Amino acid sequence: MTERVEWGALPVKFRSAVEARTGPVIASASVTSGFNCTLAMDVRTRNSGRLFLKGVRLSDDAGMAGLLCEERINSVVGDIGATVRYRVEAAGWLALAFIHIDGRHVDYSPGTTDLDAVTHVMRRSHGLRTPPFPVPQLSDRFAGHLKPGEVDALHGTHLLHTDTNPHNILISNHDGHACLVDWAMPALGPAWVDAAYTATWLMAFGQTPDDANAWLSGIPSWQQADRIAVETFVRVTCRQAVAQVGERGAATSNAQLRHLLDTPRPRAIRRT
Repeated sequence: MTERVEWGALPVKFRSAVEARTGPVIASASVTSGFNCTLAMDVRTRNSGRLFLKGVRLSDDAGMAGLLCEERINSVVGDIGATVRYRVEAAGWLALAFIHIDGRHVDYSPGTTDLDAVTHVMRRSHGLRTPPFPVPQLSDRFAGHLKPGEVDALHGTHLLHTDTNPHNILISNHDGHACLVDWAMPALGPAWVDAAYTATWLMAFGQTPDDANAWLSGIPSWQQADRIAVETFVRVTCRQAVAQVGERGAATSNAQLRHLLDTPRPRAIRRT
């Protein structure tokens, strides 16, 4: 897990800059889950209520790229994500203050009652508009692992989150709705990709392939998915995993990916 910096350990100038926007911070608690940002904490403020503060040092190139991406894309995903309220840059730090979501991480384990909410947010994500700024194609992240023709099979115009691990889906304590957070790695691609990733997470947390695929079959974009595109996605993702961690290290996750090909398709499919 990434190093976490507590509120009191942050530079005085940065804390002052935050409080100039939010009012005095009267309580703070670091969030231990997640991997990308050095600063990740819930803060309770006198003027702005409760916020989620997420930040990185300006010298952290990878962290900055992800945080700037989140800031830029926030206007597009606000309906299903967390809304940025403030931006603060001072004393070598950049932070975004998000409106706090009172919720918990999604439960992907067998017997969970969260899957209806996950289905709903997946369906809503299909309606996100394409951002008015460049977003990489999904195929870009497989550079070096693609064979001729595979780029075209993975091409799409839908905005994808691409990292639906349970830390990035919050279930509201108020209405039970799901919220997709941490849009640091978006891509454009076929509409069904986030649902496919989510099905593999269900398997990773103990769901049987049959149960994961039964859930996946209820996603409209998956029902319409091009078989060749799905096969390409599975093949390329498996190939990349083997290159990164070896056959043995990738065996479990690649087996889960290949189970995606077991999903029954009741009618002809078309490219999305």
